[in-house]
Amino acid sequence: MRKLLIPLAAVSLFVTACGASTGVAAPAASTGETPLTNTIAVSGTGLVTGTPDTLIVDLGVQVLRPSVDEATGEAADLATAVIDALKAQGVAEKDIQTTNYSIYPEYDYRNDTQTLRGYRVSNTVSAKIRDLDKAGETIDAATKAGGNDAIVNNIRFDLEADGNLITAAREAAWNDAKAKAEQLASLAEVQLGKAVTISEITSSSPPPIAYGEAAGGAAFDTATPIQAGESQVTVMITVQFSIGG
Repeated sequence: MRKLLIPLAAVSLFVTACGASTGVAAPAASTGETPLTNTIAVSGTGLVTGTPDTLIVDLGVQVLRPSVDEATGEAADLATAVIDALKAQGVAEKDIQTTNYSIYPEYDYRNDTQTLRGYRVSNTVSAKIRDLDKAGETIDAATKAGGNDAIVNNIRFDLEADGNLITAAREAAWNDAKAKAEQLASLAEVQLGKAVTISEITSSSPPPIAYGEAAGGAAFDTATPIQAGESQVTVMITVQFSIGG
């Protein structure tokens, strides 16, 4: 989320607080700065949709072995195999990042007795898959490399090339705010002037998807289907327009 404040007047100004509703701004309390008077404050929202261009998957291995040495050694070998499989599918090294590495003992409890089961080691990475046509195939190859100890924690889509969508959403938000201001000025029988302050909030909402925990070592005759759906980009603005009698 990015927030941008654009002062459009030549003097020091501030944005009068406003919520989702629109109306004539009340005079602000004294702050030592020149308050804005004779203005209309409105909000506008623009929402556009687009197709995601990147899939981010969190996957890796989780092993349970009798000793720390066995657990760490096997986890390292399997994690390396998972990373190599991702690279073999075209995932760039810069798009693979370790996100978790943990070691802890695991116990069984029976009849008030604690018995060491072994040591559990988790090693997971976050990988960006930019070729969405190969997303399912890439995930399958990585989990197969991890064998029965492979895990997939989460996958989600992202829209990295969202510049055009933000521009379109911003224009829609402006048109929405301007239409509200014009209507209010007409109802109040005042002359609508120029915008004197604008604040903006931008957000994007990629569609979340669940993949679940993978059981490695299975035969992957058909690539796991992955549907990208649509991402939403929303721009919200608040604008203060000067008004005259």
